[in-house]
Amino acid sequence: MAKKVVKLTFTGEAIKKPLTFRMAKKFDVMPNIRRAKVTDQIGEIVLELDGKEENLEKGIKFLVKSGVIVEPIVGDIVE
Repeated sequence: MAKKVVKLTFTGEAIKKPLTFRMAKKFDVMPNIRRAKVTDQIGEIVLELDGKEENLEKGIKFLVKSGVIVEPIVGDIVE
């Protein structure tokens, strides 16, 4: 199993959609929320993603195509 930590930024209509859930179900990826801050206008979530490398890449591409800004995080995030 591969592991990636990413920061997701949701804006506009993406805030209202269950995109993280859809990504997890569709690509068999297990998300672990490390940090989150969501308002009416923007949502920021730091996720640790576990799964097969190929599935992680497909899941991240799905989020990007859905309007989510995805940034990789290096190191451990605990806040």
